[in-house]
Amino acid sequence: MYILASTQASNFVSGVDKAFIIILAVCFFFLIALTAVMIYFMFKYNKKKHPKATQIKGSNTLEVVWTVIPTILVLIMFYYGWAGWKPMREAPEDSFEITVNSRMWNFTFQYDNGRRTDTLFVPKDRPVKLNLRSMDVIHSVYIPAFRVKEDVVPGSDKFMWFTAQNEGIYELFCTEYCGLQHSYMYNWVKVMPEEEFNTWYTDTTQQLASAQVESPTAAGKRIMTNIGCLACHSLDGSRLVGPSFKGLYGHEATVKTGGETRTVMVDDEYIKRSIFDPNADVVEGFNKGLMVSYEGQLTETEVEQIIEYLKTLK
Repeated sequence: MYILASTQASNFVSGVDKAFIIILAVCFFFLIALTAVMIYFMFKYNKKKHPKATQIKGSNTLEVVWTVIPTILVLIMFYYGWAGWKPMREAPEDSFEITVNSRMWNFTFQYDNGRRTDTLFVPKDRPVKLNLRSMDVIHSVYIPAFRVKEDVVPGSDKFMWFTAQNEGIYELFCTEYCGLQHSYMYNWVKVMPEEEFNTWYTDTTQQLASAQVESPTAAGKRIMTNIGCLACHSLDGSRLVGPSFKGLYGHEATVKTGGETRTVMVDDEYIKRSIFDPNADVVEGFNKGLMVSYEGQLTETEVEQIIEYLKTLK
């Protein structure tokens, strides 16, 4: 639990914790005070001591007191809540921007230089703005150590920002129930010194080296795992949200195209069309609109690697 953590993992920890502790203190005070008064009255006004009930007249002073004091307390709680929330809606103009793509059931993080990862790498002591996109349903990005959380709504421009103040690895997960494998949307944030982050961000040698060592088939499986394909398509022939990948390539499939049923061969062109325009040919027995286009998210090379992997799933 992060609420009383001494570490200031981000610039929002202090404001959010202060509001939380003040509201919690007010709640505990009234819980204890009202419970004590209730118990006191139970003994003071029980039937043995007061066998005959008496009518107690109202008190204008008491009415004013229990109206004014709670109003003041609510305004105080509102002030601290507003003070903690308001800065979250004003990202600095020089923020380092990262795009977060959310889909059932994973997050991917895309950088301006083309890098795409499943761990969020951010520089320490530098404002970071996350541009949030949902490819299907409502998700919610939550980094508890940073005290930031934002719902991701399809078709809406949403963002969140923070300045990470301590190096380390922190949890990031979805807090909006988004389907059967909602709990799979569990990632990490790695905060790095700015110089180390800049080196990681600009260094493409590791990517090139891994690309040379990794076979197209292995790369295809890795890509499909990272972008969430295996959450909706099985590898063993079982039925999930979409058709199974097992034995798919090289065989005929019955699809609906523009309302008409036809038979097509699952080849390279069919796979590409299914990735970039998934509603063009909908496999019979499955619903339209369950998959969104990966246009702009996958390169031609990545699609070719996916195809190579699908060829192995006999």
